[in-house]
Amino acid sequence: MANDKKLVEAITSMEEDFAQWYTDVVKKAELIDYSSVKGCMVIKPDGYAIWENIQKELDKRFKETGVQNVYMPMFIPESLLQKEKDHVEGFAPEVAWVTHGGLEPLQERMCVRPTSETLFCDFYARDIHSYRDLPKLYNQWCSVVRWEKTTRPFLRSREFLWQEGHTAHATAEEAEERTIQMLNLYADFCEQVLAMPVIRGRKTDKEKFAGAEATYTIEALMHDGKALQSGTSHNFGDGFAKAFGIQFSDKDNKLKYVHQTSWGMTTRLIGAIIMVHGDNNGLVLPPAIAPTQVVIVPIQQQKAGVLDKAFELKGVLSNFRVKVDDSDKSPGWKFSESEMRGIPVRVEIGPRDIENGQAILVRRDTHEKVTVALSELETKVGELLDEIQANLLERARTHRDAHTYTATTLEEFEKTVEEKPGFVKAMWCGCQECEDKIKELTGATSRCMPFAQEQISDKCVCCGKPATKMVYWGKAY
Repeated sequence: MANDKKLVEAITSMEEDFAQWYTDVVKKAELIDYSSVKGCMVIKPDGYAIWENIQKELDKRFKETGVQNVYMPMFIPESLLQKEKDHVEGFAPEVAWVTHGGLEPLQERMCVRPTSETLFCDFYARDIHSYRDLPKLYNQWCSVVRWEKTTRPFLRSREFLWQEGHTAHATAEEAEERTIQMLNLYADFCEQVLAMPVIRGRKTDKEKFAGAEATYTIEALMHDGKALQSGTSHNFGDGFAKAFGIQFSDKDNKLKYVHQTSWGMTTRLIGAIIMVHGDNNGLVLPPAIAPTQVVIVPIQQQKAGVLDKAFELKGVLSNFRVKVDDSDKSPGWKFSESEMRGIPVRVEIGPRDIENGQAILVRRDTHEKVTVALSELETKVGELLDEIQANLLERARTHRDAHTYTATTLEEFEKTVEEKPGFVKAMWCGCQECEDKIKELTGATSRCMPFAQEQISDKCVCCGKPATKMVYWGKAY
């Protein structure tokens, strides 16, 4: 058999070089390939299948809240982008411009959408007339382009896939309610589906979205102690509405401006899954989003009846995403490959197992093996998948909590950031000068002001003046 003795290539250990470990995993687990377009990636079938499972689950949850899907153009005229000053200034360094159509120069250059606020606003200005037209609860699934200088697969690329929700409301209260609702939807999704615990909170004014009144975020902690912004929800107030003239007649026939929100999640989540759950053998995928939940590995498959039994078991497990590895590689190679790909449960079946009416189940998260009667296989696999999903969340939460620290003085803060990668909880006076100084001294940025506030002390960790908020700080991707 070809390459029958060649096991899956070793990956760099995360303790040795976390960045290289990450690159090894995304490549060797065949989630992506590099492209001839610098800064852009080819998402391969397993990588895209994870995104499809994320998309399917999020889309269902959006629609349960009344959201409908639409699609906007990918090009934005420059004049449209210029209408909201803060917004255009925030995105200007990352915009990719189209200057020619065929051989002819365009009368007005177009940007390839970095985000679609201006397109939705232009549309809403024509589509909304009366209070009866509200609320507008729209979302689109698309790709966007941001000309990043430094790129990494999934975490930061010049083109990436995402969803962007854009809603319009009659009152400020409704807009704020929707902003928080979508943030909580994201947080629940991360914890229930991705088995990834998150901190919910509000961004500081320095870190908020360009043009927003308020930005709310969910922040996750990766295995190396760095933070990853995993989803954001923005309350725009009526700023965009005034810039674009989005008005409606209320019940008293008075003209009012709408209040808007925007919220998004991206393929960056795949990078988060890798860095929260992965280990030195490769991916560890939560069953809820794993492209393949169960792999059946026939042992001594050349012997009569073994392959037939493997495919029979695939039928028994048809309620799960299951495949039979009937390749001509050795069982050891197949075991290593299934681990590299993060498949949650492996089923081993050979001649002796068939004779005894049993199979061996192996968990990806703990490597625990259990022998199960074939008559109980479907039930036991379902139980194992549920246990793995719960265990991954608990394990990630334990890791995050063990790498969350507190600091009450600047000296303590600097020492903690330098010696203990993770979140640092510390009080803040609310002044950007202190936020900037902390970043300059330590490289840590404010991740969020959590909804669940704690009174660690009454003084700002930086300047010692009276504190107004407890903030999660950390180095981030």
